[in-house]
Amino acid sequence: MTAAAPFRPDQEVRARGARIGCIGAGMIMTGCHLPAYAKAGFEVVAIASRTRARAEEAAAAHHIPRVHDTPEALIDDPDVEIVDIAYPPDRQPELIRRALAAPHVKAILAQKPLALSLEEAIALRDAAAAAGKPLSVNQNMRYDQSMRVARQLIERGALGDIVFAQIDMHAIPHWQGFLEGYDRLTLSNMSVHHLDVLRFLLGEPVEVTTVLREDPRTEFAHTDGIVVSTLRFGSGALALSLEDVWSGPRAEGYADDQHIGWRIEGLEGVARGTIGWPTGAPSTLEYASQRETGGAWVRPEWETMWFPDAFTGVMEQLQHALASDTPPALSVADNVRTMALVEAAYRSAAEGRTVMLCEIDIKEQNTGGPKT
Repeated sequence: MTAAAPFRPDQEVRARGARIGCIGAGMIMTGCHLPAYAKAGFEVVAIASRTRARAEEAAAAHHIPRVHDTPEALIDDPDVEIVDIAYPPDRQPELIRRALAAPHVKAILAQKPLALSLEEAIALRDAAAAAGKPLSVNQNMRYDQSMRVARQLIERGALGDIVFAQIDMHAIPHWQGFLEGYDRLTLSNMSVHHLDVLRFLLGEPVEVTTVLREDPRTEFAHTDGIVVSTLRFGSGALALSLEDVWSGPRAEGYADDQHIGWRIEGLEGVARGTIGWPTGAPSTLEYASQRETGGAWVRPEWETMWFPDAFTGVMEQLQHALASDTPPALSVADNVRTMALVEAAYRSAAEGRTVMLCEIDIKEQNTGGPKT
């Protein structure tokens, strides 16, 4: 048994000071981005949304000095260095392209899904490369505390070679109203968290098999309500991603058991835990390792949470990329690979077969940057 190194559940703030302009005033921006930025001491200089009234309300609540009438006006503000977008994905690409063309804008943080199609995501990747500006995608589950510690365990060999992993979600998302107009639902907007974080933990998958059915509770038309995906990775590891957005009836007197659990099994240990989002609690992790704990279960603890604290890490990694002149950890090139995995999952469900990731052409270029 070897001595365990300390864990780093939250990203250290290595860089701050870039002037941020925020687009959007919904729950993700006002409940996650802005509280996290205030806690970290990041400078938000302006905000805009689809309506000025919503932007003014957010500005007053979060002490933002300037409100713009439109997202386009915010992008044109010469004081804005980072454009932070929390906007519907059908509107996001045009805003990204405008920001890439603005000479004073140094970097962009976009939401996931980056676009409504893989082809559009690839085009945005290439446009950012041509502009020479960092475009980062807000895959914030990578900054959930339990996911960060799980990766640290894997990287230092505490679990040995990974055999199997799973993310098991039984929780009801709040589907934003704009999703009703799209032909894709859970895979693009919820599974994308889990598929991306499995890549973060295990590397690149080589195949995916996905089955799905409609969710009885979701009233608007959709195909991918409840989703089950199995993945095989280049290492030989298998993984399961389950998004049960039904999770049982909800009626007066019915006991609510919404939860998200996860488990990673290796040749020399197991890590398991929970994601705190459905209940508003910190995520958890415990692990047993032949190398580090003598086979006993150990549970590190922290007080920070996925929402909102992970959003500090997301904006920090982009500011660090600017300060160090290195690619962001959440690069658009890496996110295109997650988009390709989502596309492969849709193809698997539609065609009733396992899809190899090599079937999905992402027209990859040599970006010179890290994949995670």
